[in-house]
Formats: sequence, C-alpha cells, structure tokens
Amino acid sequence: MIVSIHPYLVTNGNGKEAVKFYEEVLDAKVINVQTFGDMQSNSDEPVAEDVKDRIMNAHLKIGTSELMLSDTFPGQAYQLGSQVTLALTVSTVDKTKEVFEKLQEGGEVGMPLQETFWSPSYGQVTDKFGIKWQVTTAIAQTN
Repeated sequence: MIVSIHPYLVTNGNGKEAVKFYEEVLDAKVINVQTFGDMQSNSDEPVAEDVKDRIMNAHLKIGTSELMLSDTFPGQAYQLGSQVTLALTVSTVDKTKEVFEKLQEGGEVGMPLQETFWSPSYGQVTDKFGIKWQVTTAIAQTN
C-alpha cells in the first residue's frame, strides 16, 4: 500500500536558509531537520567538513500538507530542473520493490534500492517521463 506522497525540494547548499524562509513565509511547522553531519554517527563513511551542516532531510508541515527538503547529496551535481522530486512512502519492502521496478521501466535508476538507517528499503529513480522519485519503505514495516 502507498502510505503517502510528498513534494521534495532539493537545494544547493542553502537548505537551512530555505527551511527558515518557508517556515516564515508559509507558516510552516518544522517537524524534523537532519544534517549530513547527523548521518555520520550512523555510517562507517566519514562526512566531509564542508557538507556536515547541509540539510540531509527536513520535514515541514504546511496546513494539512507536508513538504520535504534536502540539499544535494555530497558529490552530486546540482542540476537545474531537478529541484522538485516526489517522495513516495510505501508500507512494505515487497511493495517498495514492486513500485520501484515499475517506475524504472524505461527510466533510469539514480540510487538502487538499499537499506539505510532511516528505512529498510530506499532508492531513487527517474521514470520514463523524466520525473524523479524517492521511494522509501515506512520504517515501522520491514517485510
């Protein structure tokens, strides 16, 4: 079952500024903010000093809607036209695999499905229409 879908904004190193801007302009409530530096404690790979303060994930509530935001991943180029992706949360790993496989038909995988510290299955794919998706399994479900 698809649990939710959210617009996901990608910024170029100015994510903290964007979170403050949308909080003020859109009366957003900041639910959660994680930096790439926060990720370091959950990974064997060190995070470079110049990206530790970049936003890995921010979750904002705007009225009854939700908005996600992150800076570009370390090492990935910032591409104009790719600032908005769709974040799809799926209830089980099996359903995540099914949806991901269907989205990649005629498209291109940016990050294969894999276990992360925030999800048992997460990946990125651009579908055949050029739409970028972030597909993740809800952390409460792992099958």
